[in-house]
Amino acid sequence: MSHAYTFKVNGQLRTVQVDDPEMPLLYALRDDLGLRGPRFGCGLGQCGACTVHVDGFAVRSCSVPVSKVAGQSVTTLEGLGSPEKPHPIQQAFIDEQAAQCGYCINGMIMQAKALLDRNRHPSEQDIRDALALNLCRCGTHARIIRAVQRAAAAMA
Repeated sequence: MSHAYTFKVNGQLRTVQVDDPEMPLLYALRDDLGLRGPRFGCGLGQCGACTVHVDGFAVRSCSVPVSKVAGQSVTTLEGLGSPEKPHPIQQAFIDEQAAQCGYCINGMIMQAKALLDRNRHPSEQDIRDALALNLCRCGTHARIIRAVQRAAAAMA
């Protein structure tokens, strides 16, 4: 039996038809709506590559059932800015060359954006704490920290 769930994605109402209401939000975003910002990393909510915002809070979309976001607002990396006009956090990551392979960057940016939304002047330790559960195997952590600091200054 198919279920329809409607929620706002990057400012637009969208409806997805799914057979299983427990299907991860990540699958609906990528497979049904064609959004490529959130990535499948671990599938267990442990790496952060799939992070999106649901009603302003950073969540791991691989572990949130699509049925739980019905009627809510979801923001993905694509909803922050565009290639022509990137969000200040996206621009800071570009300026600091904070990506090596780039796989973790969706999660890093979305988690950093959630931090900056609630703390416009984070300390380096605040940034480290906020990003501690986002995994990056390339080792660009120093650049990522600098990117978040740059974005905080630009957004202040």
